[in-house]
Amino acid sequence: MALVSLLDVSLSFGGAPLLDRVNLQIERGERVCLVGRNGAGKSTLMKVIAGEMTPDAGQAMRTPADAVIATLPQEVPAGLAGTVRAVIEGEGGAYEVHNDWERHDRVEKLMERMGLPAEMEFAALSAGQKRRVLLARGLVTAPDLLLLDEPTNHLDLASIRWLEDFLLEWGGALLFVTHDRAFLRRLATRIVEVDRGRLIGWSCDYDTFLVRKQAVLEAEEVERAQFDKKLAQEEEWIRRGVKAQRSRAQNRIHALQAMRAERAARRERTGTARLTAQEADRSGFKVISCAGASFRYGDRWIVRDLDVRIERGDKIGIVGPNGAGKTTLLRLLLGQLSPQAGTVEHGTRLEIVYFDQLRAQLDEAMRVQDAVADGNATVTINGRTRHVISYLEDFLFEPARARTPIRALSGGERNRLLLARLFTKPANVLVLDEPTNDLDAETLELLEDLLVEFGGTVLLVSHDRAFLNEVTTSLLVFEGEGRITEFVGGYDDWQAAVVRQAAPGARDDGATPARARVGNAELEKKAGATKPRRLTNKERAELEALPKQIEVLEAEQAELTARLGDPQFFKTAGAEVARATLRLQELEAEVAAAYERWTTLEGQAATGK
Repeated sequence: MALVSLLDVSLSFGGAPLLDRVNLQIERGERVCLVGRNGAGKSTLMKVIAGEMTPDAGQAMRTPADAVIATLPQEVPAGLAGTVRAVIEGEGGAYEVHNDWERHDRVEKLMERMGLPAEMEFAALSAGQKRRVLLARGLVTAPDLLLLDEPTNHLDLASIRWLEDFLLEWGGALLFVTHDRAFLRRLATRIVEVDRGRLIGWSCDYDTFLVRKQAVLEAEEVERAQFDKKLAQEEEWIRRGVKAQRSRAQNRIHALQAMRAERAARRERTGTARLTAQEADRSGFKVISCAGASFRYGDRWIVRDLDVRIERGDKIGIVGPNGAGKTTLLRLLLGQLSPQAGTVEHGTRLEIVYFDQLRAQLDEAMRVQDAVADGNATVTINGRTRHVISYLEDFLFEPARARTPIRALSGGERNRLLLARLFTKPANVLVLDEPTNDLDAETLELLEDLLVEFGGTVLLVSHDRAFLNEVTTSLLVFEGEGRITEFVGGYDDWQAAVVRQAAPGARDDGATPARARVGNAELEKKAGATKPRRLTNKERAELEALPKQIEVLEAEQAELTARLGDPQFFKTAGAEVARATLRLQELEAEVAAAYERWTTLEGQAATGK
């Protein structure tokens, strides 16, 4: 029997319903991931299941009725104070208050299992440790179902891996929302999509879901086009005047009225963002060069003896634990901080645009459109002047939303706004500090494609493993005490090298610096080693379309060849002969280029997996 059941649940906040007669069942032991666009209603659905929100219609039931549901909120609640033990124990503290005499043992076991300092003040913990405490606070109630809303936000890579391992071992029922595709792929046993007020279940892995979802959308597009064509024909018929028999005409009129009502009730899918970076003139080949660069706060080294050369076109990922100093390293590389030893040198013609993790570049009181265009009505993008409202629609801001104050925006909307603002500025160096937080999967993939295709240099701080794999050509990895290792490849490449280094027989006598042991990007570049680049989403679509494109080109080529081989064509066609001959030459070049592109993309697909 299902642990949680929703039966014909509807909920609206004045506009189109966020939930429209939806049904859902969650079984014991399932790990269900909610996916959908920003604002689709995922968090609202979780609040209905948790009992924090009452639906307008329908029922939300638990079996048994006293089944316990715990929630790990997206943000740390304000006002939590006291020791770690006190926060985990919750209000009341004493176990008789909860009528749960096993609670004390669970608190002790959870603190030991999660590596939490029992008597440390909650306020003094790192963001990752605070998330662990909140998870323990939920688990101490022995929940039947655990609700997680963006559980990886603000966690470093080590904390995310720990959370994955913990939840897999825990084995209870999970319902979670996440933008972290690697987290989703590892945990989810089922995917439920929230789309235009409906819930659609997908019993498959995430990659299969993407393929099947695309097929469904394409089929829906065809079906709607056929419906709209039929509706247009019927509208034309009734405008000409009814000439058929009365009873038959009345039936057709009623059918037309039903079609009009159906068309009016149709909910269009939220559009796809269109991200375009405005590229400045090319920088010099050398972008940033560090020689023995060092920086510390007091006695604590943040960066120590860093030797690195960043060249035009490099896509550098910066990874490390929370608090290691990743943002400080960025500021050092950008010249906002001066090294206390060694040198940091910049190349020529650098145009730098910086995406700030803390969103400090946004004035809460400003309207969205004013934040993008500095109060002007237009923006200029790659030499083309556009109205700011039209430009913001590319980033999924409707005109009314573009006129609202920034303080009214959600986290995902703020990220899209900052991207919209930054991309109005010409750049050949993009610096992005945690750009992926709160973005939906579709926008993330578009941002990935943009960064991969960007002709300049990218410096990227992120804990999103899938994002790092897709975008980066090398990593700068914090290893403690200010030591930073440069490594060729993405996240998976780095982890594979760590495993190889830890394998029995790997030489590690301590005499070789960690930088050289794990892999030096500069030396590998000089040796000619290159990282196989994964295909972008656009390139994958191009690869899938190429066979059909080649087939069309070759059919046209065969048809023209046959025509030019017909003596009658030469006698009667006149000027057509010259045009056909020229087109045949063009086709030969296009077919050759298409085959070459196909071979290139297939090779990348095979080596970049």
